[in-house]
Amino acid sequence: MLVLLLSISSRLSYAVEYRPLPPTAPVGLSNDWLIYDNASNKLVLYLPGYHAPARAYYQWIVLRPNQPFRITFAARQDLTLFIDNQLVFTAKTSGNYTLDVADILPKPINYGQHLLCIWHPLAAPDYTSFSNSFTPETKSASFVKSNWWQPQLRVAVHQGENVFLCFLLLIGLLYGAIRTIYRPGFARIYELWSNVPGEQNFLTRPTITWLNVLLVLIFSLSFGLLIVAIHTNVQNIVILKQLFSVSESGLVGRVLLYAVLISVFVFAKAVYLSLMGYIFDLSSLVLVQYREFVRSLLFMGLFLPIVMLLYLVLNQSWPEGVLWVSNGVVSMMLLATVIRVARTLNRRMSLLNLHLFSYLCATEIIPLTVLLKLLVITY
Repeated sequence: MLVLLLSISSRLSYAVEYRPLPPTAPVGLSNDWLIYDNASNKLVLYLPGYHAPARAYYQWIVLRPNQPFRITFAARQDLTLFIDNQLVFTAKTSGNYTLDVADILPKPINYGQHLLCIWHPLAAPDYTSFSNSFTPETKSASFVKSNWWQPQLRVAVHQGENVFLCFLLLIGLLYGAIRTIYRPGFARIYELWSNVPGEQNFLTRPTITWLNVLLVLIFSLSFGLLIVAIHTNVQNIVILKQLFSVSESGLVGRVLLYAVLISVFVFAKAVYLSLMGYIFDLSSLVLVQYREFVRSLLFMGLFLPIVMLLYLVLNQSWPEGVLWVSNGVVSMMLLATVIRVARTLNRRMSLLNLHLFSYLCATEIIPLTVLLKLLVITY
């Protein structure tokens, strides 16, 4: 009897033995990307900050029947996707894309595990912009099947969002501090449409003052922040970046770089105007023109933080619209500055004078065309 009981207990203990199931294959893209290591001749896990940026990133994906594999990403022009070393997609233009991997594969589809590769011929692709794109029906079904008390994955924020927010907060604090310390001078500069005598008196005051220098630096930081945000959104390479190599992940360095370049442009405009004034024999208009240029630019710069805030709020849900609005604001700011300068010069000498009009084209309209080409039309 004792032997029988021992035999039954051993069988029961074997029956309830716990055996873990094999791990399920991941669904969709993960945050882990691979790069090719020449030394070991194999794919290794890419660690940002440890490995240098590569032109090709890899990831194993799993395709299943009757299950879409939709991904969304921001691509530069000529970005290419490979599946198992077979070309399946090439970005004709820069922008945001949403694709179903199952639709771009050649038919018939071999379901199972495949190797995805993203590659760009000139620069490192923005692998951080690649994420899963679920349809509303897929989201609802997955939510019903999952337990509500289970922890949910946090949705990845847009690249550089925290950096942009910190810079935006810094710009607001700087504007507030300067307005508190230099209240009369601050109000005099930004009364752009006032008809009081102080508006004209400003054009006779010294241009290089501590207040003007600080405001130009803050404007340069705001303008540089917006430009970096636009370029990050479309993931394109600009001419300035070809001249000054900046890391893709170094958004702080890029913002500061653009701020320095814009500041240099604003201060160098005085030298350029002096040269053009000497050539056209209109040196008497140089100081008035430059003061109006600085004041108009600073006034238009007050709207840049508002546009940046709009970018941060709507970029996830309406990226194309935000891009158009941002480019439109940049264009209107540059155009309004030229119009204000032309209006000021017209008060001292009629623009119907062909000599003055040629001077205005050389000092304002031609630089405006170049800036629009660099900052807006390219994107």
